[in-house]
Amino acid sequence: MAPLKKINRRKFLGSTATASLAFTVIPRHVMGGPGYVAPSNKLNLAYIGCGTQGMREMTSLIANPELQIVSVCDPNKLTSDYIDWSANGIRNSIRTALQDENWGEKFKGIPGGRDIGQDFVQRYYAKQKNIPGYKGCTSYSDFRELLEKENDLDCVKIMTPDHLHAAIAIASMKKGLHVVTHKPIANRMNEAKLTIETARKTGLSTHLLAWSKRPDYETVKNWISGGFIGKLKEIHNWSYRPVWQQWQSNPVETVPVPKGFDWSLWLGPVPDRPYHPNYTHCVFRGWYDFGGGSIADMGHYSLFPLFVTLGINTPAITAEAYGTTTRITKNGVSTAVVNDVAFPLSSIIRFEFPAQETLPPFDLIWYDGGMKPLVPDELRSQGKSLETEGMMFVGDQGKILAGFRGEDPVLIPESKMSFIKKEEERKESRGNEIWIDAFKNGTQSPGSFIYAGPVTETILLGAVALRAGKKVVYDSKNMKITNTPEANKYLTREYRKGWEL
Repeated sequence: MAPLKKINRRKFLGSTATASLAFTVIPRHVMGGPGYVAPSNKLNLAYIGCGTQGMREMTSLIANPELQIVSVCDPNKLTSDYIDWSANGIRNSIRTALQDENWGEKFKGIPGGRDIGQDFVQRYYAKQKNIPGYKGCTSYSDFRELLEKENDLDCVKIMTPDHLHAAIAIASMKKGLHVVTHKPIANRMNEAKLTIETARKTGLSTHLLAWSKRPDYETVKNWISGGFIGKLKEIHNWSYRPVWQQWQSNPVETVPVPKGFDWSLWLGPVPDRPYHPNYTHCVFRGWYDFGGGSIADMGHYSLFPLFVTLGINTPAITAEAYGTTTRITKNGVSTAVVNDVAFPLSSIIRFEFPAQETLPPFDLIWYDGGMKPLVPDELRSQGKSLETEGMMFVGDQGKILAGFRGEDPVLIPESKMSFIKKEEERKESRGNEIWIDAFKNGTQSPGSFIYAGPVTETILLGAVALRAGKKVVYDSKNMKITNTPEANKYLTREYRKGWEL
């Protein structure tokens, strides 16, 4: 890896009119001392995506002394119509970071957009560096313009809707930049594989934020290899998500585009369609064009570390999916809604896997929208039920029941636990330090795009099976559905002119 680029004077001093006086007002603890990182050793980061999730993570990331946010990007300039899990959660996080209990009081709703991101960054660094009027963070609506003009970047963080991840990641890597992105890598198979291959060819460091090292999975692995449940047959993973409002057909009414929102840029590679708020912000995840559904949203958190720990190094070879259906009544006649635009309100997806190095062939079954496995006989006989989220490993001689991400595993029947030796407590590893260290050292993080290939392909295959409406057989090497040729169209998308990959 080439040495980190020197942060330019504009970034460090904030381009203030009084830059020449800055050295007389910056206190000693900023220029040196414990925890000090010289500007030349900081990662210069462009932050792309300033919606709710982007701003939530920015409030903690910005405090890391190993990096400096030098640019933000979002096609939305500023609106206060975002959707989140609480009315004031993000607002309070920004207030805490800025030590300003009055920040954002002028906004009636939940604010977001590039103006919010830029304002937060500059206010934070102004206070941290004791440089009033700090102006060292640029702002763009188009990530392509950002990549063209910002010549002193080291890396980008992508916090946009899913359909933009691949385009931004590939363009960034072609500029020689390291990439960290929210899940998924992409919401189309061809884009995911191209992104992973670009990471491989460039040798740049990448990181998928869903990665974590979960010690409970090591416990599960040891129990399986130790023969406590016999031969592994099935892995079940279930979630009550989605938590966002989800529609089953495209909106038909015409709604004006909000001022300052570049709808064309937000669409990116997706073909033109009229703007509607039901597509944007948090709710984008429910649409095939823009999101990846609950499995892409939450399944990465549970399955990525599981794949890594158990040594699942190949994607699923088949997928079969079932989803809820909806009906409408018109003129007294009830008819089914033909839905090929959005993920179902709930679904069950069964994946088949070939034998792995340490595992026999097995099935993985995913459930969402309140669906979950039937209660095992061992629990039903005791009057017990399953939690709303969880994971279960089924062998031919027993089962392991755990939380959604493998937390607190137990053998069932629980009488088998008497044979288990108490293990030393191990801590989860997930923090930003993982990818920051990799980017600075020019190494691959454990959450690298390259390592995420098997879980990424598996999750995306689930969406293909849902849309195909039948079991699909997948050839990963050739990226092809072999038994249902018409389903191959779901591996890619129709690209808007100028956005082809």
